Amino acid sequence: MKIDIRLNVKTRNVEMMTRRDNPDVSNLQKCADFVHAFVLGFDVIDAIALLRMDELYVDSFEIKDVKTLKGEHLSRAIGRLSGKGGKTKFANENSTKTRIVIADTKIHILGSFLNIKVARDSLCSLIMGSPAGKVYSKVRAVTARLAERILHPFELWVCKEV
Repeated sequence: MKIDIRLNVKTRNVEMMTRRDNPDVSNLQKCADFVHAFVLGFDVIDAIALLRMDELYVDSFEIKDVKTLKGEHLSRAIGRLSGKGGKTKFANENSTKTRIVIADTKIHILGSFLNIKVARDSLCSLIMGSPAGKVYSKVRAVTARLAERILHPFELWVCKEV
């Protein structure tokens, strides 16, 4: 990308600047998105997809944005999102062609705009208490309709990884 990057230990900031041999400033934004995705908890391979492909986004929200939960209710909601051994999260990722990071009460989704919307709707349904089986069937129906259109390159890449 021809970007100089450094970690300023005193201010605890990541500093980036373009090189003289690279007049393209858009690379600076792509690198900032890459670092942001990595800091949020996405794998390096998934964050690199932000550098290589356009129309990929990271969306974040908190569980309390969907429903106010406290104590054991919050723990149960997080458990419903991840599922036993992460099965629910992986199924949601595979069916919506996104990557999901659940960090405490924050949820981060990486993917194309439409796929993020489908993944977010399914996660919100799980937070609200819908059974996982019902959410699976709804997501499958929506993704079947979306599959009729042309696949985005990231979606093809995610399918190869799985």
